[in-house]
Amino acid sequence: MEERIYYCEGCGGVMEFDVATQSLKCPNCDKVVPIAGDKGRLVEHSLTRHAMRTIRASEKTTHTMECRGCGARIEVDGTSRAAECPFCGSDYVLADREGDAVIPDGVLPFQVDKNRVGELFRQWLKGRWLAPGELKHLYQKDRLQGIYVPYWTFDAKVNARYTALGGRHRTVTRKGADGKTEHQIVTDWYPTSGNLRHFFDDILVPASEKIDARLLRRTGYYGTQQIVSYAPEYLSGYGAECYTVDLNAAHSEALGTMERELESMARSEVLSRYDEAADVCVRADYQEETYKHVLLPMYSTAYTYKGKQYRVLINGQSGRVEGDYPKSPVRIGMIVFAVLLILALVYWYSSGPHMRADTLPVWEEGQLYDYEIEEEAAWAYSEDNLPT
Repeated sequence: MEERIYYCEGCGGVMEFDVATQSLKCPNCDKVVPIAGDKGRLVEHSLTRHAMRTIRASEKTTHTMECRGCGARIEVDGTSRAAECPFCGSDYVLADREGDAVIPDGVLPFQVDKNRVGELFRQWLKGRWLAPGELKHLYQKDRLQGIYVPYWTFDAKVNARYTALGGRHRTVTRKGADGKTEHQIVTDWYPTSGNLRHFFDDILVPASEKIDARLLRRTGYYGTQQIVSYAPEYLSGYGAECYTVDLNAAHSEALGTMERELESMARSEVLSRYDEAADVCVRADYQEETYKHVLLPMYSTAYTYKGKQYRVLINGQSGRVEGDYPKSPVRIGMIVFAVLLILALVYWYSSGPHMRADTLPVWEEGQLYDYEIEEEAAWAYSEDNLPT
């Protein structure tokens, strides 16, 4: 990934990628320079055994920064002022050796700007009502960093054949030992098979081992239709993590995802003809497989509370926030107390003196009681009666 510093032709300031215009923009004079990113020039590479064994790395002049804490290696340009790792919050140092960098085929530019992402993070903190109150004051704007996370994408045409057992339910009537009639549902199983044809497009596999995979899944999916061909201008003002998952390992994970999807499709086909499905087995033939290396946007921060570290990720396309946070023992205790109080009230109300039979009034023979029977008012079913 090539290092470039983009100077404004108007005032000489350093230009950075601007989310609103999807262009380079000068923060001093607001001059905008379009970026030549094009979806039509996005390249898919044929997946071959040679490609999976080795990928040619291009020369680059960006700085490889290495985290002292988690060991993450981040490519930063000459304008980057980030001094802390976006994954664990530890200090950056210049790596002992410059890492090779594969030029990405595509990049999904940030759709959430740095000002809005701060508000999203604050709203997320306010919504953590189990969190300690002082946690709301931990937000620091300069620690929430935008970073491009490396991914591999895979495409494939698949012809598959499946075999399975389809079950049909029927009701059997029998007499039990006591002579009473019993109805039982039994399942008859039949062998079945079929064919599937499917095109898998952009199966995403993270190429990062430093980001918590659980958090990464929770941040939601990316709309890969917005991926454009790579241009270094998109990285101006942001960092990009070096990939640490090689193509071969990523391909194996992608195949697992495809196989699970094919099995689900086969099961759905069987269930369209039967009541149950079992022993689903799929044999797939993958053709015209392709891959590409892309960068996807993510905001990341890490904070420490009472000696324990917590991480938060924000999807740079959708703005979805996911992260871990400490739970307040006091607030958890209040919830437990409230639940116990409600259960006690329910028990008291259901078994209290006013519900006991021996406390109800006794109907004495010969005694007259005055009472009225109220007729239920008829309720007209119309839209005006429905609750709003």
